[in-house]
Amino acid sequence: MSDAARRKDTIAAVATPPGQGGVGIIRISGPKAVEIAAELFRATREDFTNFKPYRLHHGTVADSGGKAIDEVLAAFMPGPKSYTGEDTIEFNCHGGQAILAAVLEECLDRGARLADRGEFTLRAYLNGRMDLTQAEAVAELIHAPSKAAMHLAQVKLSGVLGQKIDGLRKRLEELRAQLCVAVDFPEEELECLPMEELARTSSEVREEISALLTAVERTKAWREGALVVLAGMVNAGKSSLMNALLGRNRAIVTEIPGTTRDYLEESLNLGGLTVRLADTAGLRSTGDSIEEAGIEKGRELMEQADLILYVVDNSETIAEENMDAATQLDPAKTIAVMNKMDVIGAEPPPWKIFKRWMFEIVKVSAKSGKNLDKLAGRMRERLLEGAGQPDPDELVPNARQAQVLKRAAQELEAMEADATAGVPYDLLGVRLETACNVLAGITGRITSEEVLDSIFDNFCIGK
Repeated sequence: MSDAARRKDTIAAVATPPGQGGVGIIRISGPKAVEIAAELFRATREDFTNFKPYRLHHGTVADSGGKAIDEVLAAFMPGPKSYTGEDTIEFNCHGGQAILAAVLEECLDRGARLADRGEFTLRAYLNGRMDLTQAEAVAELIHAPSKAAMHLAQVKLSGVLGQKIDGLRKRLEELRAQLCVAVDFPEEELECLPMEELARTSSEVREEISALLTAVERTKAWREGALVVLAGMVNAGKSSLMNALLGRNRAIVTEIPGTTRDYLEESLNLGGLTVRLADTAGLRSTGDSIEEAGIEKGRELMEQADLILYVVDNSETIAEENMDAATQLDPAKTIAVMNKMDVIGAEPPPWKIFKRWMFEIVKVSAKSGKNLDKLAGRMRERLLEGAGQPDPDELVPNARQAQVLKRAAQELEAMEADATAGVPYDLLGVRLETACNVLAGITGRITSEEVLDSIFDNFCIGK
């Protein structure tokens, strides 16, 4: 079946997450949605004749033998004003996996096809219910790691980003039109576009693109969460600190060196900021190949980290190996956590040495909980340096959109340089056309199948 044909048939899927729950939803969309639902549904009301739009109908879903599978509420959203732009039926069932699988199987037996990842939203885009920025915002909203990220996604879901990009593209298209006049009618007495105006308009558009890209970097931690890595020598108390920050025993803690042989990762909420907290294997020389692999993975995570908590046993003298490892760290992305402050320490105390190396020092006791609130506060502040609380109405492109915007800005910058160098209008027009087409790829006005596939493959089935 061709892609065009697949996009015109009827699809069905479970629209709620896997697992047990009070309610689970089966969604059906396409030309046969109502027909399939009518075959399955047995209404409680005797006067029921057909599904009325935007109402909940109580009844049961029955199998091919007429035996009831589940008690449900059925809703009908007629196209083109449904989510997908097509006739859509949703069965609100009890949220057991066996129930949902049975109802879905009946839908498929009656002519529906199992939906691909993101296919409901893809159809909404193809049917003009939303542009590509809005479609991507659906996935961003679902996966938002914080309330701030949720609000940023909601802004794009409203279509404001798409409108902004279309406005920028329209300004460039107007420049193109004036350049085309100059190229196509060189002998006519028509007003030619001054190079100064061309450069000024192009520069203004680039500045607006730059503002969007600045917002991407500033809000990254809110939109994507942050990675914080616990590192340090063996028996410094990394696992104990992780358990203390999480408020539960997640990592195994023993006095045996090398207990943590791989890394553990958990989610931590720091005042609305979602943090991936990773406990890594203690840094030491070892002949254990498994432990060494864990140590190497820890080093990789440290390179990727937004912040490193380098945990030190403040009750012991710093070993040369610990010194070597610490001096390789970047103080700009590291907090030196002096653990076991409730134990009488060594002389000189390790925190003085780390302070001399220009590390920020936070003294804690993972065992007693002393200063953990202070550490959590400093973690949050360090991760959000320069970011602050994002404006809930701010326009923030995602990673794909940011890359496209950078390409458009580069093309405009090159065109401005060409204009200064006296390059002919027709070649400048090529630059402008490329920039316009690149921007059109953000909203989906000009988008390849490969781009669509890469976007919607990141969706869950059922959305």
